[in-house]
Amino acid sequence: MAVPAERQEPNRAEETDASTQLGDVRPWTMTEVAGHVASDLPVGACVNLGIGLPTLVPGHMPAGVEVLLQCENGMLGMGPRPPMGGEDPDRIDAGKGPVTIVPGGCYFNHNEAFAMIRGGHVDVSVMGAFQVSATGDLANWSVPGELLPAVGGAMDLAIGARRVVVMMRHTTKRGAPKLVARCTYPLTAAGVVRRVYTDLATAEITDGRFVVRAAAPGVTRDTLAQVTSAPIAWDV
Repeated sequence: MAVPAERQEPNRAEETDASTQLGDVRPWTMTEVAGHVASDLPVGACVNLGIGLPTLVPGHMPAGVEVLLQCENGMLGMGPRPPMGGEDPDRIDAGKGPVTIVPGGCYFNHNEAFAMIRGGHVDVSVMGAFQVSATGDLANWSVPGELLPAVGGAMDLAIGARRVVVMMRHTTKRGAPKLVARCTYPLTAAGVVRRVYTDLATAEITDGRFVVRAAAPGVTRDTLAQVTSAPIAWDV
């Protein structure tokens, strides 16, 4: 059974996929991608991180940059994972992974956490995805044929956050593109994604195409076109 994008375990983040079979390309590790996401978060922003790969982001926040990480199970000021042996079973993220809390952070009711999301108080939502379309459609909760869809809080975050960005691998493990002209999986929300961070490229979604802002070592227009099923513009 496929694992929903929002439930992928972070300890699998360094696995490679079919996008590594592209000649001289050296894909970014997902740890490196987490660093790209972290460095682009606006100072002072309230940011929600989806379950799975986005949970790598707190460990790569630039020193001295203040960003408030919000957790949908009731935490504001979430910090990186604790050192081995320093876990607190009562201090977890939405995926039940151990986290820390930064000075000044606070806890609150689960309902209040979603009131923040639904009330438009989250500036950025960083999510995983199965597919993202060239018009910003997001599919990250169900794969056709899967028995246990897992939407969780994804729909609320997709429409409640002021900006939605996606962190994911560029292809499936079989090499199928995940950046597509039109999503074939059930949508979480339409037209919400603004930027995508993958192991091959960082791309902005503009005017019905993926505009590449940065590319992994060795990635060219041609190699990226092989694993992207949507219009691409190059601005690197």
